[in-house]
Amino acid sequence: MGLLELFVIAVGLSMDAFAVSICKGLSVRELKPKHALTVGVYFGGFQMLMPLIGFALGVRFQSFITSIDHWIAFVLLGLIGANMIRESREQDEENLSDSFSFGAMLPLAVATSIDALAVGVTFAFLQVSILPAVCFIGATTFILSCIGIRIGHVFGLKYKSRAELFGGAVLILMGTKILLEHLGVLG
Repeated sequence: MGLLELFVIAVGLSMDAFAVSICKGLSVRELKPKHALTVGVYFGGFQMLMPLIGFALGVRFQSFITSIDHWIAFVLLGLIGANMIRESREQDEENLSDSFSFGAMLPLAVATSIDALAVGVTFAFLQVSILPAVCFIGATTFILSCIGIRIGHVFGLKYKSRAELFGGAVLILMGTKILLEHLGVLG
């Protein structure tokens, strides 16, 4: 997997965290650097942790399913992407308080990084070098989360659904590309 592909996956995965960061930015009366640092550390940290867990699971069971790994990658990325697109169409506003406590941030960090768990499994099948990959994903999510909280604070909720729509489309396209490469359609 090349750097460009990894970057596209990292951005796609970070879109949930980016969208939630925008919402968190909406809830802050006075934005402080510690707010951006908090969302960046939680979201970026979990975007690093979850693919590691998924990778470990994928490596453990790799020998059983190597013949269908490209289909697994296609289905997982497709489902994750479709779910993100569906969520981008929902009109109900999330009830995000202005709390940045452990109890408020942990569930958000876990929820926004579940997709990364599945991507970690996919990385195991594709034999991706996991440590550089998860560091890159974590750093990308950290940066985009910090940017997201600022955007939310300045511009409001109108970008949330676009970010999720973009992220979902990117993941679906990456899954399709992986499938087509393994089927020999793309070189």
